[in-house]
Amino acid sequence: MDNTNQRKALINSEIALFLRGLIIGKVLTIMVIGGLLWWFLKPNILSSPNSVNSSSNQNFNGVSNNGSTFQTVADVPPASFNYGGSTAWASIRRLVDSQIQSDRPELQLRYVNPVNGSPGSSSGIRMLLDGKLDFAQSSRPFTDEEQATAKERGFTLEQRQVGRDGIAVVVNPLLNVSGLTVDQLQQIYLGKITNWNQVGGPNLPITAFSQRPEDADAVIFPSNSDLKGQALGSNVQYVYSATEAVRQLSKTPGGVYYASARSVVFQCSVKALRLGSTSGQLIAPYREPMVSPQQCPPQRNQLNTQAIKNGSYPMIANLFVIIKQNKGSEQQIGNAYANLLLTDQGQRAIEQAGFVGVR
Repeated sequence: MDNTNQRKALINSEIALFLRGLIIGKVLTIMVIGGLLWWFLKPNILSSPNSVNSSSNQNFNGVSNNGSTFQTVADVPPASFNYGGSTAWASIRRLVDSQIQSDRPELQLRYVNPVNGSPGSSSGIRMLLDGKLDFAQSSRPFTDEEQATAKERGFTLEQRQVGRDGIAVVVNPLLNVSGLTVDQLQQIYLGKITNWNQVGGPNLPITAFSQRPEDADAVIFPSNSDLKGQALGSNVQYVYSATEAVRQLSKTPGGVYYASARSVVFQCSVKALRLGSTSGQLIAPYREPMVSPQQCPPQRNQLNTQAIKNGSYPMIANLFVIIKQNKGSEQQIGNAYANLLLTDQGQRAIEQAGFVGVR
C-alpha cells in the first residue's frame, strides 16, 4: 500500500472513531438529562392525586391493578400442568397462554383433548372432576350438578371470571332472514319452529346444528330458565365442533348454528344474524356495517365488543377459569392461572385475542 492510501485509511479510521465517540457522547448526555428530569419530577409524580388514588385502589381478585404484568404474579408453581375445555378459548390459548409461558418459563401448560366426545366447556369440567385436568377453561358457569359431583369426590369447584364473549347465531349466507329473537332461537332448537317462514323468512325447512348438550361449549338455555333440561328437537343434527358446523352450513341452505361469537363472526362462509330480546331490538354480534361474504376474506366482520361490554347484546357468554378447591397443586395452579389473566397485561392480551375484558 503506498503512502497516499495509508494516509486515506488512517483518516477514515480517525473519522470513524470520532463519529463513534460523538454518538456515544450524545447518548450519554441524553441519559444524564433524562435521569435529572426524572429525579426532579419524581416527588411531584408521587404526590399527584391520580397516583394516590391508584395506589389506594383495591386489588381485583388479589391482583394489582397498577400496571400488573405476568411477572408480578406471585405463587406461580414451577411445574407442568394439564388443562383443557372450551373451544371458544382457542385464540386465548394461542395468543395469551404463549405469552404467559414466554414470561414465566417455569410454568408449562399442556392442553389435553377429551378421549371420548368433543372438546368444550362441559367436557373440560368433566375431565377436571375426573382428575384428568388440573384446571378447566369454560364459556359457562358450572352447574349445580357439577358442583354436587365435586362435593361427592371430596372437593368443591370455584369459578373465576376473566373475560366476556357473545353467543352468535350463524346461517347459510344466502338465507334471507334479518334476525331472530332469543325465544325464536330457543324454539327452533326445541323443534317448535321448523320452517324459516315462521320467523319471516322463506318457505324452507330449518336444519339446526348443535354440539351434543353433554359436550356443549355455548348455552342458549340458562340455568335459571324453565326450558333448561328439555330435550332438543328431532330437527337438530349434532356436530363435533364449530369448524364442522360452519362447513355444513355452507352447503345447507336452511342451516343454523350457535356458538362463541369470537369463533364464528369472522368466518367468510356463513352469515351472522342480529339477535334480540324482542323483534324490535335486534343487535348485531358484529360491528356495523356487515362485511358481505363477497368482500371476505380481504375484509372480515369484527366482534361487536361494545354491545357485549355494555350488555345490550342479549346473549353473553362469560369466560371462567374453573378451579378445583382441594388445597393441592390443582388449586394453586388454577388460582395462579386466573391471577395471570386478571393482570393488566392479561386483560389486554384477552382483548387482543378478540374478547372483552372484565376490568
